[in-house]
This record gives sequence, structure tokens and C-alpha cells, in this order.
Amino acid sequence: MSVITISRGSYSRGKEVAEKVAKQLGYECISRDILLEASEEFNIPEIRLIRALHDSPSVLERFTHGKERYISFIRKALLQHVQKDNIVYHGLAGHFFLLNIPHVLKIRIIADMEERVKEEVKRENISEEKARYILKKDDDERRKWGLRVYGVDTWDSRVYDMVLHIKTMTVDDAVDLICQAIRKPVFQTTPESQKILNNKLLAAKVHAAIVKVLPVAKVTADGGVVRITADDGIIMIGSTEAPLNVNHEMLYEVKTIAERTEGVEEVIICTPRKLEEHHMINPFHNI
Repeated sequence: MSVITISRGSYSRGKEVAEKVAKQLGYECISRDILLEASEEFNIPEIRLIRALHDSPSVLERFTHGKERYISFIRKALLQHVQKDNIVYHGLAGHFFLLNIPHVLKIRIIADMEERVKEEVKRENISEEKARYILKKDDDERRKWGLRVYGVDTWDSRVYDMVLHIKTMTVDDAVDLICQAIRKPVFQTTPESQKILNNKLLAAKVHAAIVKVLPVAKVTADGGVVRITADDGIIMIGSTEAPLNVNHEMLYEVKTIAERTEGVEEVIICTPRKLEEHHMINPFHNI
């Protein structure tokens, strides 16, 4: 029982690899499903969200805290799906949202540009020159999206467990390699790895619930000044770098919303005390 994420470019055969891997393993294969769920929560028609993803992050910036809300909803939707296990996900930033979960195998699929050009020419009935221009533009936009919206370079091989080049290697070769790798003990779900995923999901649910009230909050993996962490139903919202720049009424509202989130048993809001005579006294206190 495991999870596989596949990052891919357009016409890289990544979708085909994902679907064949899922069929061979008997796993569920998801991609656009996540976009549809985020579209509903974000209250943006799907076609506009697709256009935003393809063209420019600036579309999200037209909405109040658009980037924060968008990331929050996508993260929650994906984590809810993969909690069921036995999933192949080929879509938005799976390698980013599923960081540090041991039973997730992260794959990057790349393909020879000339083969991609031929496929684009065939599908769109356009010249090779135009096809090459479109593919290069699409690659650049996808990379910009990763860097600007998620802070992750999708071209960085260190993000993945495996990078597979579809050229000499065929789609079926890639499928066989992925299926062999996922059966390794290191990628099998354990109680410990499932707990990590469950905690990430609970933190993501809380973040999605409070993001309109406290958009500066980040789940732990995202860094940021105000952080949300979860541990067996206990949610901690706080800062280790600076006092929360919010009033007590807002903190009370955040705490109340978080407590209403399914699965939350206790909410602790922490802020560091002021430095006194250049010494930190009790770095955290509960309020």
C-alpha cells in the first residue's frame, strides 16, 4: 500500500505512464479530480482555474489572498485523496504537498523534445516551428508556476526519487521500473508513515478553514512566520520568529474555527514573549 506522484510536462507521456502504472498495480489514478474540488471550494469556474494554471499566477492575485487560498484548497483536496492509499497522482505539485511522507514515491517524467514536437504537430495540425514554440512556452510557464506559487523548481531532480527520460526508454519500461520501485519495503505504508500523513491532513484542514481569517498562517512544511502543526488531534498555531501581528479577537476567532474542524481535539495558540534585556524568557506561552 503506497502512493505515487508523477510530475510531467505536456506531451511527455507522463499521463500515459501514470494510467498504466495505476492499472498494473490496481491503484486509483487521479489528476483533474483535485482541480475540480479546488474549483468548487475556491468558487472559481474550472475553465478559469485551468487558464490561470496555464497562463500566469497573476490571475490568483486578483483575489484577496488568492495564492494562499488556492494552495490551501489544493493541498487539502490532495491529502484527503492520498489518505486512502493506493493512489497514483499526476498533477499539480504532488512532490511539494507530500514532502517527507516515507510511503510516497516521487517520479519526474521527461521526454525528448523532438518527439514532443512530433506529437504536438500531429494533435494540433500545426508546423514544427509553432509546435516547438508552444511546448517551450508551456514548459517555461509550468516552471514559473512552481517557483512563484509553490516555491519549488519542478526541474530540480533532487525533489524526486526517480527521474525517467522517455526516449531510449519506452513508456512500458518506465511503468515496469516504477512498479518495481513501489514494491520496495521503503515505500510501503507503515503506522509511522500513516501518522505523518494524517497529521499533515489535519493541519491542512485547519489551514483551509482559517486561511481567510489568518492568511499569513502556513503549514509547517511551507515555512513562514505563523505555522500550523498537528500531532494526534492537537493543533498548534504560533510563531517562533516574531509575535503574531493580530489582535486577541482575531486569535479567538482563529482558535474557535480550528476547534470546529473535524478531527481536532485541542488547539494551542503560541506566541513568543518579548525579549527582555536581550534574553529570551520562556520562548512560548499559551494564550
